[in-house]
Amino acid sequence: MDVTPSQCNHLISAVLTRNLEHKEGKNEDEQTVAEIMRRRFSPSVLTNRCWEGFYFAGHEIKITEGTDCYGAFVWPSALVLSHFLETNAKQYSLVDKSVIEIGAGTGLVSIVASLLGAHVTATDLPELLGNLQYNVLKNTTTKCKHQPQIKELSWGVDLEKNFPKSLCQFNYIMAADVVYYHPFLEELLLTFNHLCQDNTVILWAMRFRLDKDNQFIGRFQELFDLEVICNFPSLNITLYKAMRRGKKMM
Repeated sequence: MDVTPSQCNHLISAVLTRNLEHKEGKNEDEQTVAEIMRRRFSPSVLTNRCWEGFYFAGHEIKITEGTDCYGAFVWPSALVLSHFLETNAKQYSLVDKSVIEIGAGTGLVSIVASLLGAHVTATDLPELLGNLQYNVLKNTTTKCKHQPQIKELSWGVDLEKNFPKSLCQFNYIMAADVVYYHPFLEELLLTFNHLCQDNTVILWAMRFRLDKDNQFIGRFQELFDLEVICNFPSLNITLYKAMRRGKKMM
C-alpha cells in the first residue's frame, strides 16, 4: 500500500518518539533524527487546507501541502537539510549569501535559508509555483532581511536564457530529494552544472531508493567533488556537500 510523505513523516515521528524512551543503546543517528522530527507539528483542528508545521530558525513555519504530485509534500530530506542549516549557521553562514534552491517544492528549505539571512531564489516547475509562492511569502514577509524570490526552473531548459552565468552567481545551491524515479536525471545534472560556479557550494540531501540513484551519484562525481556531511541510515538519507572538481572544499 502506498503512503503519502505526510503519512510517512507521521510514522517516522511516532517510531522515533517511542524509541526515544529507550535511551540505552540508542545511537547518534537515531538521536539526531528524533531531534529533527520533533521540529514538526500537525494542526490540532482539521481544516479544508492540508498543512504541516515546523519550528526552525526561531520561527513557527506553516507549510500548505497538496495531494497531486511529489513536489506538493514536505519530504524528510527537506527537514534534514533545514535542520543542518540551522544547527550549522556559524560554519555555513547564510547571512547576505546568494542561495538558489532547485526543486523547492513546498518551500521549507528556502524559507529556512531566508530566515537565516540569505538572498534566496526558490525554483520549481510552473505548476508548483503558486503553492510555493504562497508558502514562502506567508512565512517570510516582514521576518527576513532579504525577501526571497520565486522563479520557474524546468531542469535543463533555457538555462542560460533564464539564469545567465554572468548575472546569476550563487554562493550556495540547495537541493532536497531531487533524485528519485523520474526521467530527467540528465537534465538535473545539466542544471547543477550550469548553476554551479567555481566557488559555489552545493548542499544536497538525498534519500536513496533505487540502484539508479547510485548511478546518478557516479555521473555527478564526474563533474563535482562530493563529500558526505551527515548520514542517517534510519531514514536512508545522506547529506552531501559538493563543489566543482579540483576546487578546494570550504
